[in-house]
Amino acid sequence: MRYLFLLIVIIPAAEIAVLLLSGKTIGVWPTLLIILATGVIGAYLAKREGLQTIRRAQEQLRHGQIPGSAVLDGLCILVGGILLLTPGFITDITGFLMLFPPTRKAFKLLMLNSIRKRIERGNIKIIK
Repeated sequence: MRYLFLLIVIIPAAEIAVLLLSGKTIGVWPTLLIILATGVIGAYLAKREGLQTIRRAQEQLRHGQIPGSAVLDGLCILVGGILLLTPGFITDITGFLMLFPPTRKAFKLLMLNSIRKRIERGNIKIIK
């Protein structure tokens, strides 16, 4: 809940500031074209990466393995795709970083550390 303020107020304000700066620097139409292009490219990349992740998870399940890494990949791809469809340069950069496999590893590590901390605090209980 402490990050809700950040998500609702600060990020959109920063996005608007960057968009205004971009519109002033390179012009309104090039800025709009860049925003539309990142949305289209992002949707394509999210679809491609998502399908690969689903195939990998299915293959792991066929071999009796738990697809933990594939699930985290899928979550990163979902969030990255949503960020790329959101207009703005800051969210686009974050979305692309979440879609590319080499940089996605850092986000997965952050997610794993967050989950581990919640388990240690007792906020998440594992039932066996």
